[in-house]
Amino acid sequence: MATATSAQRRDVKEYTFLWEGVDRNNRQVRGESKAASETVVTTNLRRQGIRITKIRRQTFRGGRKVNEKDITFFTRQLATMLKAGVPLLQSFEIVARGHSNARFSRLMMDIKNKIEAGSSMSQAFREHPAHFDALYCNLVAAGEASGTIDAILERLATYKEKMLAIKSKIKSALFYPVSVVVVAIVVVWVIMIWVIPSFKKVFSNFGADLPAPTLMVIAMSEFVVAWWWLAFLTLIATFVAVGIMLRRSAAFRFAFDRTVLKLPVVGGILEKATIARWTRTLQTMFAAGVPLVESLDAVGGASGNAVYAAGTKKIQTEVSTGTSLTNAMGNTGLFPTMVLQMTQIGEESGSLDNMLGKIADFFEREVDDAVAALSSLLEPIIIVFLGIVIGGLVVAMYLPIFKLGAVV
Repeated sequence: MATATSAQRRDVKEYTFLWEGVDRNNRQVRGESKAASETVVTTNLRRQGIRITKIRRQTFRGGRKVNEKDITFFTRQLATMLKAGVPLLQSFEIVARGHSNARFSRLMMDIKNKIEAGSSMSQAFREHPAHFDALYCNLVAAGEASGTIDAILERLATYKEKMLAIKSKIKSALFYPVSVVVVAIVVVWVIMIWVIPSFKKVFSNFGADLPAPTLMVIAMSEFVVAWWWLAFLTLIATFVAVGIMLRRSAAFRFAFDRTVLKLPVVGGILEKATIARWTRTLQTMFAAGVPLVESLDAVGGASGNAVYAAGTKKIQTEVSTGTSLTNAMGNTGLFPTMVLQMTQIGEESGSLDNMLGKIADFFEREVDDAVAALSSLLEPIIIVFLGIVIGGLVVAMYLPIFKLGAVV
């Protein structure tokens, strides 16, 4: 009978309540309590001599979308707390209450409740694939099985921090030129719609033949004025169609990623970043004790490129049939000779994870150097671009002024 009663008590769902009140000395006090209802909280506090003036159930509403940075920060927090000896469920509760994003707090509390109900941490993570990918869940499962979850989470946090650093460097390198091009397009559009038609009215009273550059700019302006809405809709439809095709068509994604890797300058940086991410992911999985064939399951998706994901599938198939990792990587034609040589040394010496880490470090430095070189070259290139586009329009529209003397 006592066992049934205790089981029923465990089944009662408890909530966190935030309260304010007055103690026996008429001092304002506030705090939080876990209970099944407000009545239980009020009764318990009344026994302690606290009269409740305000009480509400803690809820996590609204909030922005949970991004990769939130998950990385959470991984580092969880690894630090577990290493310090904080209980697992308490760690999740601390992270949930201390985060400013309500949506992330809801996610943490949901995972905590699943673990509290008997699920393993990896199983709870797998129920949120939008935030925790196969790599993350596999590493956590390996850590739980080996009893080294704190070390695995620390390794995982380091891995995700390095991946975030690479992404932020590439984004920062591309942000400046893209923003300048967008501003230039807006300025040209304004000139074409409003400025050039005004010049055209002035030039129509000159009575002289207009220069060819001016006529060409006026013709472009007439086209833009007549069809700007079609160009705008076409641009939006193109972006939407490309986004949908990237999500739904594997063949289109493959062709798109292959084209991106062949772009001048930017393609080389993205290829180095992809190789760095690929080798870093495999090194992290292999060092955590995950078998090589199983590690390759998560490596392809973590590379972030459909070309390398398809190549990883081929590598996995060949490795599972007995081919060495070096030969399988070489057969894809995706990896430089240096990567293959260092991988072969790692396989023969039994230090594959160490060699993969060195490869990742090398290519991460290559990405840093390439981004720095690109940033130093961008400013003069952008100045030339703006000079040709904006300056060309201005010069073309002022050429007829120099012919005013020919009008009698």
